[in-house]
Amino acid sequence: MDRGTERGAPDSRGAGPGAADGHAPAGRVPLAVVVVDRVGLVSHWSRGAGRLFGVTKEQAIGRPAADLLPVSGALPDDEDALPHGHTVHDGLGPDLESSLDGGLSYPAAGRARLTVPGADRVDVLWWAYPLVGPGQERLLVLAADADALRQDLELEDGAVAVERIAPAFALHTDFPGADELARRLPEILPSMSVGESARIVAQILELGYPVLEFSQNDRVPVTPDWGVPRRAERKARRERAARAAAEGRPVPPDETDEGEDLEYVAVRERLEFLNEVSGRIGTSLDLSRTIVEVSKAVVPRFTDVAGTYLREQVVAGEGFPDGVPDTTTMWHRVALEHTDEPGRWDDVVPVGEAMPFPAHTPFFQCMTSGEPVLVPRISEQMGHAIASQFEKRDIRPLITGRSMLVVPLKARNVVLGFMILLRHPERVEFNDMDRVTGAELAARAGLVLDNARMYTFQESVAETLQDSMLPHIPPRMAGCDIATRYLPGTLLGRVGGDWFDSVKLPGARTALVVGDVMGHGLNSAAMMGQLRTAVQTMAALDLPPGQLLRNLDDLAQRLGDTYLATCLYAVYDPIAGELLIANAGHIPPVIVRASDGRSELLQLPTGAPIGVGGVPFEAVRVRVEPGDRLLMCTDGLVEVRGEDIGVGLATLTESAAHPAASMDDACDAIIRALNTRGGRKDDVALLMARLNGIEPDDVAEWRIALDPAEVGRARAVVREQLHDWGLAKLADGAELMVSELVTNAVRHAHRQPVQLRLVRGDTLLCEVDDDDHDLPNLSSAGPTDELGRGLRVVSTLAREWGTSRTKAGKTVWFELTLPRR
Repeated sequence: MDRGTERGAPDSRGAGPGAADGHAPAGRVPLAVVVVDRVGLVSHWSRGAGRLFGVTKEQAIGRPAADLLPVSGALPDDEDALPHGHTVHDGLGPDLESSLDGGLSYPAAGRARLTVPGADRVDVLWWAYPLVGPGQERLLVLAADADALRQDLELEDGAVAVERIAPAFALHTDFPGADELARRLPEILPSMSVGESARIVAQILELGYPVLEFSQNDRVPVTPDWGVPRRAERKARRERAARAAAEGRPVPPDETDEGEDLEYVAVRERLEFLNEVSGRIGTSLDLSRTIVEVSKAVVPRFTDVAGTYLREQVVAGEGFPDGVPDTTTMWHRVALEHTDEPGRWDDVVPVGEAMPFPAHTPFFQCMTSGEPVLVPRISEQMGHAIASQFEKRDIRPLITGRSMLVVPLKARNVVLGFMILLRHPERVEFNDMDRVTGAELAARAGLVLDNARMYTFQESVAETLQDSMLPHIPPRMAGCDIATRYLPGTLLGRVGGDWFDSVKLPGARTALVVGDVMGHGLNSAAMMGQLRTAVQTMAALDLPPGQLLRNLDDLAQRLGDTYLATCLYAVYDPIAGELLIANAGHIPPVIVRASDGRSELLQLPTGAPIGVGGVPFEAVRVRVEPGDRLLMCTDGLVEVRGEDIGVGLATLTESAAHPAASMDDACDAIIRALNTRGGRKDDVALLMARLNGIEPDDVAEWRIALDPAEVGRARAVVREQLHDWGLAKLADGAELMVSELVTNAVRHAHRQPVQLRLVRGDTLLCEVDDDDHDLPNLSSAGPTDELGRGLRVVSTLAREWGTSRTKAGKTVWFELTLPRR
């Protein structure tokens, strides 16, 4: 216990000496630490235990605890003289036996006088904690020399009688500085993993912190005193000793390193190394970078060679089946760090190689058991066995004679990979403490790698999900060219609710859509997928823009009131040269005029977001000329936190007007102009369409009467028109398909004449309209069937074909590829 400690008035919690001034003095006591396993054998025997009980660690490990901790002599006969609530025994042996055989549930404390070999009788204070958990440890015993305390304890009224001190337990929170006590408690534990240490510390704190009790109300928490100053103090002490020796002065005894507890030093250095490694790995979630960090962290301080192997599926960012690996599991060598001469390992064991490992190798043993495998020295025989799997490459010179430690890289009890650690023959062999250190290192590295793996996997899933929900729009539609961009939010994940789309409509028209579900993440993406599908379905019905948004709003309300969305829906008619646009709470589009290069925000009725309900949506008709460009985007492109959105819209309008060599270049220029402002945290969807229009001379239309004889006229006018357009090569196929479609239309139409239309653009488009709402089905016709072959002919000869409903009925269309000129 620290000298100069004064007893203060105990507080209401019985905090004991020093509580009155806010500082609980810790009883700094050199402790013996003994761990007993589930069968009653000693599994850890500290140097302090060796000094106290006179038995070395080598003599104690593996022997029955009751034989090593005998108690002879007597305790005070009157147990009532001791503090109430404490268990007192006349020896440690019987208590240890009861704790193992009877399942001791609570901690026990006591005092005994022992006869120690080579010394006088020793008065011992002890604390025993039952341990539970997956490990072998079942009892932790702490012991201290009461005689040593006789010289250290000083109170206001002089030396206190040691007989008045008893070992006891108290909640560690009963003392000021409880957190510091809890942090120092692991120092008394044996060399074990951080996870095991944390488990035991938690049990100690729950069962009661060890204390020295002077009376029922005066308690002092026990803080272990290893007799070793901290590293900085030892360094300063050595420096002072060196200066004294250089000046010819005697070195004071307290300036030497005599009495250092080497066990404590080793544990402290091990923890410092692990903490240092932990700080160097996991600086990013990039899997490749993490792998390199893990390998470099251990070379050369802990090992001379570190090879890292990961499961094939981990490298690929995929999942893998449950269960342990087997001889067919492929392992990728993902990193190799070493201190040998450059290039020595590169050709023999190159990074990137994948291979299985046979069952007889220590690597297989490690990966299947999930435990470290220690090979003190690789013999010639083992080196030959390992080298046999490398075919023509002889790795024996690289590994034979070296000490090897193979540690598993695990996360959630799943082996992701393993590390092969090798030390040069002239370096000290790996030992049991290195095995523990390596296992703890691998456990930390495994978690970091798993985090990186899961992040990579989730990134891949997010990209796949987003790609599956965003359409792959062809660069050319009827009368217009289209370019798109999607950028995920920089801080909020790769999945969001922004989308764009284009839908082919009857009459060579194209629907252009941009939308934004409010919020982020998978829920927003799922909502976006539902709305986008609904827009495509309703667009195929050729609903006017205002009606389409009205229906979409109704759908959103039926799906729930959790989400809102904004949407901009435009229909481009290249023949009429106009846009019909409706807005549901979205930022307005920008149009760039080809005639003078001027750009402007289109003034549209804003409308309410989708999901609000009860609000009409008004469509606006906008005249456009060939070459005009329409730009539609989500607010993530123009909105920056802390900045008025008008600034972003002005920048968007200005950047859209800049000339560019191509549509893609124009999109990239806009993204650069808006992204350089910084602060963007939202997703971005951008759609740009160049409205090329279709010249009147490239469109031909006819009205076909509801008379089967008109089918022949339809064939004739189509052939004639194609000859006029210089497309005579397409005449035979087009004439045959027009004949089939017109025949069906005449047969099923009700009152209105059939409309036949040819449009020459990037393809030849043929449309046949009638007033029947039933869409035709592609069916298989038998050898004797007279009907049912028309659409089969169309589907065989056409580049693309389809059907869609219109207000008046339906449209059946097909496209043919134009011949090369």
